[in-house]
Amino acid sequence: MFNLKTLTKGAVISAVALSVMATSAMAEKVLRIQSVLPNSADEVKMLEAFGKDVSDLTGGSLSLEVLPAGAVVGSRDVLDAVDAGLVEGGFAWTHYWGGKHSAANLFGAPVAGAGVGLDNLAFLSWFQYGGGKELYDRLWDEMGVNVKGFMLQPVGPEALGWFSEPITSMDDFRKYRFRAPPGMVGQAYKDIGVASVAMGGGDILPALEKGTIDAAEWCCPVADMAFGFQKVLKHYYLQGLHQVVVNADLYVNGDFYNGLTDLEKKALEVAANASLSKSMSYRIYENGKALQTLVNDHGVILHDTPADYFPAYMAAAQKLLENGAADNAFFAEVWQSQKDFADIAVPFWAGAQASNAALGKAHADTLK
Repeated sequence: MFNLKTLTKGAVISAVALSVMATSAMAEKVLRIQSVLPNSADEVKMLEAFGKDVSDLTGGSLSLEVLPAGAVVGSRDVLDAVDAGLVEGGFAWTHYWGGKHSAANLFGAPVAGAGVGLDNLAFLSWFQYGGGKELYDRLWDEMGVNVKGFMLQPVGPEALGWFSEPITSMDDFRKYRFRAPPGMVGQAYKDIGVASVAMGGGDILPALEKGTIDAAEWCCPVADMAFGFQKVLKHYYLQGLHQVVVNADLYVNGDFYNGLTDLEKKALEVAANASLSKSMSYRIYENGKALQTLVNDHGVILHDTPADYFPAYMAAAQKLLENGAADNAFFAEVWQSQKDFADIAVPFWAGAQASNAALGKAHADTLK
């Protein structure tokens, strides 16, 4: 630190010049991220926490600015906008881009846990230690987009959804016009006779209020409550198969990414790895608090999902996965990797978790 009282005029000028040069060398780069969500969404809160980590790790040389849905392009065009450099970054769920490449479904939301029982923790184990990240890094070239991807938020399992009246069977379910996610997840609902409609999160409540749809899923208690579904629907079902795993990701334009320093690239990697853990632990507690609020303050009634939903949805999911593998070699490679991992990990993980799940349910039952 300079002491101006002891410096000559020339030395002061030199010190100022050095300071300006140092500031210029550390000139801030801004990664503008076009989200597919309004900035009030719970997912954006976690994204902003990731951005703070990046800024702290780089000493402020790289900062993130989150733009709400529609700020630059429509939600369906976010990945294309990042690819073209219209915006430096994007934030969405990678299964949104299943129309560009079917394997995107296996990273963003592998339907019914990839058909082999992968929950979010098992999926993360595959991603970090079972070869998943290497396949994920290849996805963007397979898609033909100039993008570097970072998986940030594995926040499943998701609730089955919200209904205006109780459902006791698939016959009841089929009476509803149901908001479901895009991609294989939504197609599986269509294949079992549910009139599923894909739409963005911010469009769901207005569609419910207008009667365009009369049932919906989005995510889980904290995110659903933020969108206000409890204002219209009161019957809530937590157990679903459609998105046992669902991952929200950051997409960075390849040219922008290549222009970063090694430190800034490492900061994105380290902050992304931290986000994977932080998002899961954050959601468990926040979902618990939100569920209490929904039940105690908003009159929401919890129900068990009808038993015939599970075999019906699982069969449809399995058929879609088999068709995807038959149609595309990279899809087949990714799915085979997930199945090979599951053959090793799931017998242990499912067996170990069974008793814990029973203990948890027993405690939950004492609170009713």
